[in-house]
Order: sequence, then C-alpha cells, then structure tokens
Amino acid sequence: MLPLLEQPINYGKVRGMVSLNVRRVVTGHDATGKAVVLTDGAPPHVTRPPHQPGLAFHELWNTRATPCPVSFTESEPTDLHRDTAPPRGGTIIRMVDIPPEGAEGPDFDKETARALFEQVGLGENAEHTIPGRHPLMHRTESVDYGIVLEGQIVLLLDDSEVVLEQGDMVVQRGTIHAWTNRTDRITRMLFILTDGAFDPALARAQADHDARVKAASHV
Repeated sequence: MLPLLEQPINYGKVRGMVSLNVRRVVTGHDATGKAVVLTDGAPPHVTRPPHQPGLAFHELWNTRATPCPVSFTESEPTDLHRDTAPPRGGTIIRMVDIPPEGAEGPDFDKETARALFEQVGLGENAEHTIPGRHPLMHRTESVDYGIVLEGQIVLLLDDSEVVLEQGDMVVQRGTIHAWTNRTDRITRMLFILTDGAFDPALARAQADHDARVKAASHV
C-alpha cells in the first residue's frame, strides 16, 4: 500500500494549505470473483491551468453509461475524458483546489477566460464573461454535488451569493455560477457531476436571460 503523506501545497506567493495528498483506491475482482484492490495511489491526471496559479482539477473517476457496466477490472477512465462536464449518460468525480482570488475575483479578460475554459472543455462558456461580474461564470447541462472539504468558498449566481464553509454542500442544478475564494488559503472541494438534459422551456428561458444580461452590460 502507498503511504498517505502530508505535505504543503506551495504556489509561490499563494498561501497554501497543509492537506493530505489526493489518494485514490480503486477496487475490482480477480478471476475467481474475489474482491481486490486494483490501484492505490495518486490519480494519474491533474489539470493545472497556468492562467490561475494554484487551481487544480484532480480527476478521480468517471463513468460513461447508466447503468454503468461493472466488470472484473477496468481501464483508466480518466485517460479518455477530462472535460468539466460528464460524458453523455455518465458521471464524474473530481477534487478541485481553488486558490485565493481577492474580493473581486481573478482579473481576467474574455480571452484569458476562454483559454482557461478551453483547457477544461468549457470553451463556449467564455460568452458568459461580462464586465462587472466574475469572469468564470459557467453552466453545464448536469446536476452536480459540491462538497467543501477544506476552507471556505463563495458560490456566485446571477445576482446572489452563498458563503460555504467546510462540510457544507451544494446541489447545482444546471445554473450559471462561479466559485470564488475570498480567503488567504486554498479551498479544496469535491464534485460529483451527473449528466442531465435541460427541459426545453428552461433552455429557452436561460437563453433569453443570458441575452438580457448581455444587453444590460452593453456586450
């Protein structure tokens, strides 16, 4: 078994947290049907966009169908899918480290936001980057469960926000949103995303609302 170590996360001037390394244990079966550990260690894929030092997406697992086929063993699913939204009909579980951003959020223009979004499969969401609000507002066609593992985070919606502390959780139902860390320490969150489909009436209402927001901002 691999040791579970503690080490500081160091991102230059970003004040880090002392936290457990990300350790992932995956189980399966041997040829006789006996339950065994297939892998035990760090997840193989971590996305660290250079546009925001300290931001890290630890890809833990994903599935690509419901019901999900369960066989003796399975090849590494994160080799095939690392976009933010889950595969069609599937799920994702990932851990995210969110660095301090200051009271106003990161100072990104639209193209910087687009570059970051494209690295995590959300390039089209750069259209939601509007002066006067957080530049990483985004929406996915999914139902997501977000749990604060360490630190504090603020959930931003259209014109409201919610402060979340360690142990709090959010059910994110396809709303446009952003996460902002106004503290001086990295916040660690766990997300489980499940594929969804917008009701057609809701999709039309979202499009109309987005158009009104852009018009009001003269975008």
